[in-house]
Amino acid sequence: MKKERINELQKIVQTHIDENVNDFILKNKLKLSKDALNWVSEQILSRQKSKNKNPNWYLNPELIFPQPISVEQSSSELTAKYKAKLFSGKSFVDLTGGMGLDTLAFAKVFQKGKYFELQQSVFEAAIHNFGILNQNNIEFFNENSVEFLKNNNEQFDLIYFDPARRDAQKKKVFQLSDCEPNAIEILDLLLSKSKNILIKTSPLLDISLIIKDLKFIKTIHIIAIENDVKEILIEIKRNFKEEITIKTINFRHEKVEEFEFLFNSEKSIELEFSLPKKYIYEPNNTVLKSGGFKNFAIKNGIEKLGANTHLYTSNELKNVAGRTFEVKSITKVNYVDLKVALPEMKGNLSIRNFPDSVENLKKKLKIKDGGNFYIFASTDCTNKKIVLVCEKIN
Repeated sequence: MKKERINELQKIVQTHIDENVNDFILKNKLKLSKDALNWVSEQILSRQKSKNKNPNWYLNPELIFPQPISVEQSSSELTAKYKAKLFSGKSFVDLTGGMGLDTLAFAKVFQKGKYFELQQSVFEAAIHNFGILNQNNIEFFNENSVEFLKNNNEQFDLIYFDPARRDAQKKKVFQLSDCEPNAIEILDLLLSKSKNILIKTSPLLDISLIIKDLKFIKTIHIIAIENDVKEILIEIKRNFKEEITIKTINFRHEKVEEFEFLFNSEKSIELEFSLPKKYIYEPNNTVLKSGGFKNFAIKNGIEKLGANTHLYTSNELKNVAGRTFEVKSITKVNYVDLKVALPEMKGNLSIRNFPDSVENLKKKLKIKDGGNFYIFASTDCTNKKIVLVCEKIN
């Protein structure tokens, strides 16, 4: 499509940027050609999906967005910047360039880089966008990146890739062996071309399985935005034989929550459990994903309520990666006792190691949603079922 025509269509995109895409198509199917209608509607949808994820790209009217599925799998500006802080050097290669957020972030800390993308439309959009953004230290390749590595002797300071998590039938997959390229199969090839490998994977992937499937793992990074786990990064260093570090990062609006531990240390820690004290702590989702439950207690100087109860407690207030509550009352799991502690019977109910669902328990205890109280139905260290009525501190 010619530049002049793209400029015309981009103006239409900006005019209808907040409109429902289906409504836009119905209103304009007789005004625009089929190709133009498809292009504009796809741009509107892709931009809408990027509004919170990539606000600076969303606000730039000159950029061309790839199809929505590429936007969905792309990194956010925030997580891309995090990756770029991990490495720097002369050269890098992005084997699965896609929308280009990660490539762009790495381009700012490396002298030069290579971008690979098989889909023609996504490839052309990236070239256009990097030109608009005046990032000129990237070479673009519309070819198979793995084949390129096999037939090229060039060495890189970093190889990065984000395997496609869709199979031939376009169904979502997340195991490393089901993604393309297959990180397990090509790892030796990658390590022959660079001493540093960084792989972005699905947040659904099991940490233990990652460690079982891949060698030379240095660090596994679990990244969340507002407690929603977005991606897992596998940092591999050639011939690395020390203990694997698990790092968790939760970007919240007002602060960044970080927590880390050595993976193998979790098995050797023996904890003593405690009944609820003055404060209750609920780890954020990156910590829960990491499996570092014992380390979370030890490193924060707090005690766990039970082996399978991922709530923690202390009498002194601690600053932890998660939410903090002050205990106002501890009751049995029945309406009469809870009514005394919570006269309005209104609060935000959660269950932690408790043999019932939130909805069923709300009905049984006649709890209404809302209000300032947080209610945890749980199991304590004596295997007793309890209800904690709390107020949130942060």
